[in-house]
Amino acid sequence: MSSLVGRRRNVPWIHRWSRQIIGAIAILGAINTAYITITKLSKTVAACPTSGCERVLDSPYATVFGLPLALFGLAAYIAMAVFALAPLAVNPEQNRKLRTTLEGITWRLLFIGATAMTVFSGYLMYIMGSQFVSKFGAGGICYYCIASALFALSMLVLTLIGRDWDDVGQLVITGIITVMITLITTLLIYANLPSSSSPSASGGTAGPAVVNTSSPAEIELAQHLKQIGAKMYGAYWCPHCHDQKELFGKEAAAIYPYVECAPDGVNSKTALCQEVAPKIEKQTGQNFGFPTWEIKDQYLTGTQQLSDLATKSGYQGPRNFKNGV
Repeated sequence: MSSLVGRRRNVPWIHRWSRQIIGAIAILGAINTAYITITKLSKTVAACPTSGCERVLDSPYATVFGLPLALFGLAAYIAMAVFALAPLAVNPEQNRKLRTTLEGITWRLLFIGATAMTVFSGYLMYIMGSQFVSKFGAGGICYYCIASALFALSMLVLTLIGRDWDDVGQLVITGIITVMITLITTLLIYANLPSSSSPSASGGTAGPAVVNTSSPAEIELAQHLKQIGAKMYGAYWCPHCHDQKELFGKEAAAIYPYVECAPDGVNSKTALCQEVAPKIEKQTGQNFGFPTWEIKDQYLTGTQQLSDLATKSGYQGPRNFKNGV
């Protein structure tokens, strides 16, 4: 008994607790990505101290195969939690062979998973820095993305130091193969990413072109909104703003009063947006986000159905709108 106690005391504490810590980090990562997934699927805005989260999470980089990227991250974190904690459910005193086998297999899976997640997160950090922070400064930072990258890196470090690896050479080879496969897969995923914006002749950046056409009902509503002084505050990079324009159609979208808030957008009116932002936040109790409609001194946040805009604005014309939500 004394020799067994002595051996246990000689085991570094990180080796005794590494799985539990990795499991806890994976659960935190799952909560983080689950929240992002819910906001994406419900088309709501994630709570964030800056507009950077909305910019990044609403960009084309945040969607893969038509699904939120965070959904795949959620699956990865759940898998890591299972790999880390599942062997602990087996009592080593009752079934030591099964416990040893599970530990050996899951440590390899933890290393491969953490390596792949760290490499992929590193690429996303590069995208955030080059595509968003470089343009918007602190307004281009996605804190949820940074948290996820830190979780992935922490799990990789804990996987490396959380046990004694017998065959370091084999571990290095496995790591190199994982890095190469992850990089190739990542580049293939984003290789055909469509451009979400393009330079305009005036020097500013314009959003993607509106594809839908307008019926007379959309055009009349747009004319009515313009006549009563309504405004839609938005940004060229905002996909929800583009959704709103698609509801109107290209003919009507060219009529209703759109206010560009992005500093580098076409016909930018950033000063006006900054002036109205406190009023919007006071009335709605929400951070100023895009799109936001101003109709008769009332502010409406998010993409609006045309029927709702018609009701709120007192529109009396035809309501057989062609484009649905």
